[in-house]
Amino acid sequence: MSVEKLAVIGGGQMGRALVGGIVAGEVISASQVVLVEPDATSRKWWTANHPLVGFADLATAVAQCDAALLAVKPNILLEVIDEVRLEWRDKLVISIAAGIGLDDLSHGLGHSKVARVMPNTPSLVRQGASGYCCGSEVSSEDRVWIQAVLDSVGLAVEVAETQMDAVTGLSGSGPAYVCIIIEALADGGVLAGLPRPLAMKLATQTVLGTATMIAETKRHPGELKDAVASPGGTTIEAISVLEQNGIRGALIEAVAASAERSREMGEDD
Repeated sequence: MSVEKLAVIGGGQMGRALVGGIVAGEVISASQVVLVEPDATSRKWWTANHPLVGFADLATAVAQCDAALLAVKPNILLEVIDEVRLEWRDKLVISIAAGIGLDDLSHGLGHSKVARVMPNTPSLVRQGASGYCCGSEVSSEDRVWIQAVLDSVGLAVEVAETQMDAVTGLSGSGPAYVCIIIEALADGGVLAGLPRPLAMKLATQTVLGTATMIAETKRHPGELKDAVASPGGTTIEAISVLEQNGIRGALIEAVAASAERSREMGEDD
């Protein structure tokens, strides 16, 4: 599809990340973006970082656009949609609100030309992992454009809507788990005698390097783990402690708990 004007409803972190990605990736130019953002501080950020982006009220932005990105909190999303209900006709709408399903979005918009996306915070540095699903009126051309938008900030995969809660539990909430792992590794380095800045630098690069190695070599993590676990050595000793403390089970249960909470949020709505 050809998008001449994109309305971005909400100028917070994810809105900033996605617009930054699509402009840098030349999916659309900054001058083709019109932003709805009532917060003055946020508007100053946009003016400083994307001076070509225009501002408008909700009704004007939606009336002008071919496509819209809904980047507002889940608790106000349906109210925002209802505020200009008749203006959504024929517009492709992308929502990043957690827990609000395609049926609710389609009911509010009056059509099912809508995609539901679960991005994550590494999208801010264009290393995100996004899952998305599409309503019945989203065309193949629409899908190509949605894929290009999300690819501009990292990896994007289309999934069935029934898998969106699992995506939330894994990649949506996952950066928080990895932050805890990096922080704990750095704490361990400090306990073993390293200065904290050095421990944090080494922990961060170790996680980044390992993830890159898995992605680029496409070797199974277990194989790479076994390659450095020499008999009677330091690594296998450390792995034994991790297993005794249930690291695998804790991470598996964390993903499952996040996915279940996502389901509950959808049912509450």
